[in-house]
Amino acid sequence: MNERGKSDSPVVPAKLPNNATPVAAEVVEGRGLAKGNTTSTTRPGLSAGPDVPSGLDRVREVARRDKDARFTALLHHVDLDRLRAAYWAINPKAATGMDGVTWGAYGQDLEDNLRDLHQRVHGGAYRARPSRRAYIPKADGRQRPLGIAALEDKILQRAVVEVMNAIYEVDFLGFSYGFRPGRSPHDALDALATGILRKKVNWVLDADIRDFFSRLDQAWLMKFVEHRIADKRILRLIRKWLSAGVVEDGRWTASDEGAPQGASASPLLANVYLHYVFDRWVRQWRRRQARGDVIVARFADDFVVGFEHLGDAKQFLHDLRERFVKFGLELHPDKTRLIEFGRFAAQRRAARGLGKPETFDFLGFTHICGKARNGSFWLRRVTIAKRLRAKLKQVKDQLVRRRHLPVPDQGRWLASVVRGHLAYYAVPGNSRAISAFHRHVGRLWLRALRRRSQRHRLTRKRMERLTARWLPPARILQPYPEVRFDVRTRGRSPVR
Repeated sequence: MNERGKSDSPVVPAKLPNNATPVAAEVVEGRGLAKGNTTSTTRPGLSAGPDVPSGLDRVREVARRDKDARFTALLHHVDLDRLRAAYWAINPKAATGMDGVTWGAYGQDLEDNLRDLHQRVHGGAYRARPSRRAYIPKADGRQRPLGIAALEDKILQRAVVEVMNAIYEVDFLGFSYGFRPGRSPHDALDALATGILRKKVNWVLDADIRDFFSRLDQAWLMKFVEHRIADKRILRLIRKWLSAGVVEDGRWTASDEGAPQGASASPLLANVYLHYVFDRWVRQWRRRQARGDVIVARFADDFVVGFEHLGDAKQFLHDLRERFVKFGLELHPDKTRLIEFGRFAAQRRAARGLGKPETFDFLGFTHICGKARNGSFWLRRVTIAKRLRAKLKQVKDQLVRRRHLPVPDQGRWLASVVRGHLAYYAVPGNSRAISAFHRHVGRLWLRALRRRSQRHRLTRKRMERLTARWLPPARILQPYPEVRFDVRTRGRSPVR
């Protein structure tokens, strides 16, 4: 639905799985077929072991066909080629860990370094280094702790994650989007928006898991991983990464719980944990207990659940709290809300003499019950105000440091900043926010240039020419969510 209330494309009805209740937007989300199907056979039984061919395509196929298979031989897939690809995938400008080794320094003798790492890993001599503690500011003003791993740990973790992904990508459910190959935050946003538009959503649970990465139970995590992985060498590597500890201000601290946020393996391990604690449980709860439609969208530890009936929503929240307690997790009491939201929320609240429906935040956007020009429901998504202010403050601080650089250098840098912001936030209905960001960046640049000298000659007209030359225009770049959702999911197998 566009801003004038006209449809941009015909609506494609969602194809439901056989013998399934109509449930959610992600009912048409496909895992996708396993690539590289082969006619070769494996040995009988539930375990895929040493006589399985070495290609990850075969691992993927066995994982898809046999949901009870436990893989006993995986480490041989972590070969020199995979380690080399992992090295080149690392950001060359990334911060260094406790070893102090930079990406460039390691690459000066890359092949010898990788061969040495490969020998230590396969010979059992590899030791994980502690992570270096660092902090980055959050949008709410707090500090988010990160664990920066040593370079070799990053390389090995990336390689192992690629091998494990061959198994877990056929297991993970359709409404899980965070840190998965071929899935982005916009895919999660599209699925959520399409579910609200097309399903009977009247209530939304906006939930937040308190300190998820730091409170994750390592014992439960290893049990979950062992459901699919029986290679003791892979399991030993994971335990080494989890127990390596953290160094802050020269002091080492043991890490008995949680996973270091920022490590290459942590996103996958977090998805495995929530796959068993949340995703599979939600799917079962929806099938057995829900009386109406239920939609789910999860990106890492951030998730939103929509309900048709208030009774379902309250029961789900009660059961979810009990479920989380069992696995050492807790919903944040101040950031978890059940709100009336959906296509008919505004009319129903008005009939009861209440104000406009509340809003909720998800993946950088505030979701609002809005109206199209023809009066029909339209889900508006605007940049979260705190994030907009935080980004502008960051630009201001950087401009102070770059104030005396040549104008073309400043222009190229600002162009990359604005281009990146628009690439994410330029969604339909968010024109006002992205225009405000563009305008404020221009004002900050003008102020920075004027402060280079007390006798400047920079007028507003000259500044307008500068911004027109260097800054990309603020315009909508993303398609409507239901259009992209239909394109992405059409013709693929439904989520089981």
